[in-house]
Amino acid sequence: MKRFLLFLATILPLVSNAQKLTESAVEDISTKMATQFLKLNDPALVFVTEQMNRSGSGGLEIDKTMQELKKDPAALDAALKYLFQFSDCNRQTLIANLRAMNLQSGNVFPVATYVVNKYKGETKALVEEKAELIKIGAIPKVISVMVAPPANQQAVTTATVNLPPGSTVPAAAPVTDQPQAALSGNPAAGPADTRNWDVRVIFQITTPDQLQQIYGKENMELREVNDLDGNSAGKAWVIYPDTDDEMEVIFNGDSSKTIMFGKERSKWKPPFGIKPGDPIEKVTKVNTRPFKVNGFEWTNGGIADSWQGGALDKKGVEILFRAVNTGDPKLYDQFTGEKKFSSDNSGLKRLGVIVEKVVFTTYQ
Repeated sequence: MKRFLLFLATILPLVSNAQKLTESAVEDISTKMATQFLKLNDPALVFVTEQMNRSGSGGLEIDKTMQELKKDPAALDAALKYLFQFSDCNRQTLIANLRAMNLQSGNVFPVATYVVNKYKGETKALVEEKAELIKIGAIPKVISVMVAPPANQQAVTTATVNLPPGSTVPAAAPVTDQPQAALSGNPAAGPADTRNWDVRVIFQITTPDQLQQIYGKENMELREVNDLDGNSAGKAWVIYPDTDDEMEVIFNGDSSKTIMFGKERSKWKPPFGIKPGDPIEKVTKVNTRPFKVNGFEWTNGGIADSWQGGALDKKGVEILFRAVNTGDPKLYDQFTGEKKFSSDNSGLKRLGVIVEKVVFTTYQ
């Protein structure tokens, strides 16, 4: 009996430690991930960031999230989950990647054990998802072990912008120095488009002058714009006006910004990966649960009414939907008028309901 109690006294702390990370390990992995994120070209952290965007686990301002993971346990767990996915859900590969981050040697195995145990039930799905993302070209096919870039690799730089103290330009889509002519809205302006299409860059900006520094004064225009319900929303700075990449930016009086775009062929990379033209089923998946939408052709028609506590709830995201196939009056009438419907209603697929316009509001 004494031996059994001694065994329990020895094994229980090990089991407990496998189920949670120490404060030291949390501090270490958070700091090292933030460092890798700021390197701009680390394939593992680019992958992790994109996956957190797709899932919504990084929030609307993911650059801030990635630099403060220790303050958000759920986001840290998500980052570790996608690092595990990047590592092909292989423990040894994960350990190699943790070491490549210069994680303290005493934290490598506890972190790896924690991650493997936490996500062992999702391994098959994570591996299959990564393979599918590579297959459809959503992510590049890269080696699953982090490696330093070749010594002769051209350095990546970001556009110089006078941002608020402590702010940084997000790293997911680096900008290289280039002549201003290459920044025009005309696709034929240069042999390669090296502009930064990440919407998160705009979250860091606080004045129209900063917009002009990045996108060029000649590529911007001040216009009257409407909100999702068609009412006047005041004046907005429109980037690349009258092109497929048109985007509206409103600097509100309370230091917030409203960013709107509605072109299906836009090159912009929005938070959560939601774009105009996306089916409502994709938005439901990103939100992690069905949500409510106002009936079409009525007040606030087609606008998401409540995210029902999902991943998009209270994240400053508004979406306007439209039905493409309205030729069946009986079917369409089920979703019009003063009513609300659920995004998982089977009739929506036959209607071809897609995203028409996306709005982000940020206080950063």
